[in-house]
Formats: sequence, C-alpha cells, structure tokens
Amino acid sequence: MAEFIIVFREVLEGALIAGILYTFLKKSNQQSLIIRLWQGVGTAIVLSIIGSILFQQFAGGFKGQAGKVFEGVVMIVASIVLGTMILWMAKNSNIAEDLKSKASQSITGSNAGWGIFTLAFISVFREGVETILFLYGVLMQKGSLSIISSIIGVFLALGLTYMIFVQGTKVPLKKFFNLSSIALIFVAGGMMAYGVHELESAGLIKDFGRLWNVNPPKLPDGSYPLLHDKGYIGGLFKGLFGYNGDPSAIELMAWLVTVSGLGYMWKTISKKSA
Repeated sequence: MAEFIIVFREVLEGALIAGILYTFLKKSNQQSLIIRLWQGVGTAIVLSIIGSILFQQFAGGFKGQAGKVFEGVVMIVASIVLGTMILWMAKNSNIAEDLKSKASQSITGSNAGWGIFTLAFISVFREGVETILFLYGVLMQKGSLSIISSIIGVFLALGLTYMIFVQGTKVPLKKFFNLSSIALIFVAGGMMAYGVHELESAGLIKDFGRLWNVNPPKLPDGSYPLLHDKGYIGGLFKGLFGYNGDPSAIELMAWLVTVSGLGYMWKTISKKSA
C-alpha cells in the first residue's frame, strides 16, 4: 500500500508539471519549444531509471554491519526528505503559477529551448530521485515491493492527469494531496523508526531492550499470528506505518516524534497557505 501512495503521488506531481508546462507553451504559441519540453521529460525518466539500477547495485555492495549502517542512514535520510517534501507541498499550494512564471522567464531568453528543457528535466528528475529513495525505504522495511500496487499508482496518476489536461475534468487535487500527505506522514515515521532500528542493530545507537514482543514463532500450520510483522494485520501496518512487533523505546520514540512533529507542522502550514 505504501508503494501505491508513493508512486501515485510522485508520478502525479511529475505528470502535472509536464501538463502545466505543455499547456502554457501551447497557449503561448510556442510549438517549437514543446519538443524541448518532452525531450527534458524523457531524459529525466531515462536517467531516473538508470539511477535506480545504479543505486541498487551500490546498495547491494554493503554487507554485515556496514549494510545495517548504510540502510539505517538511507532510511533516516529518506524520512527527512519525505517530510520536507510534504511540508513543501503544503506551503507551495500554487505550483502552477510558479511553473508558469519560470517558463515565461525561460522563453524570453536567447536559449529558450535549453531553458525549457532544463526546467522540465529538473522538475521531473527530482520526482524520479524521490521515488527511488522512498521506494528503497519501503523495500528495506517490508523486504519486498508490490509491483502491482506501483503499476496501479502509475496508471491512476496518469489517468487523473489525462482527465485534467485532455478532458478538462475538474479534479479535487487539493483533497488528493491532503489525503496522501497524511498517509505519507506515517510512512515517514515508519522510515525513521526503521532507520533507528538498523543503527541499533549496528551498535551505533544503544539498544535498551524491547518494550514488548508480539512476534512469537509461526503457528503450527506455518502461518503467522495476526499482529506479527508478517501476519495479515501486522504486515499491513508494517507496510503503511512502519509497524514493528518488538520495538525498542528509542525506535518507538523516533516514530512518535516524527509523526506528531510532521503532523503538527503540516497542519500549521496548510492553514497558513489556505
């Protein structure tokens, strides 16, 4: 489920950026620059895919304690970046006007084609890098990724973009972003808690013991209890909220501080920018 939320959100943001720039250039009668726009978008997508492959190869080179430290640091960084993105989106609710302003500046210069290419590339590539980082965080937490959920997220995001820019349908994007932001706050909390967990396992953070443990062995039939990390309920909560059946005090504190802190800041910023 976390994969769906992340992919849906990031693809939707990238597609909206491309759609806004395309609409602006078309209305400005800048047909020649539209090619540059799609070149920038295409280049960003290709480099994001290449970056994902290289990142996986790089991450796979860490084993043992070094692997735990690497995963812990990456998870904490992913949590911070995700939180920053959530707050940035809450503050900058009128992205369309900002993009149009930047595009207007780009087409007035002597290198208009390069300006539009760069604007499209940087905007979409940023979404690609964030997607790689966040999905890697989910992979570390769950041990696997749901390809089906990710694909559904992609098609739903592209479908909404098509409805907005091609069919002219009014879609409550603010409500979509608000709901996804709330869900992503919990995802960020889970990433932070798991990052702390890995650093505890590596010995960089002192482990004061487990608060509780609802991760007993498998049941006689080979299944897991409902609240086990791999049980039906526990597994769902782990994917969504970073749930752990045997958390440490510091791990739980990291989760609570991240979720409550992000939630408070997001609510405050959203009210000011409304």
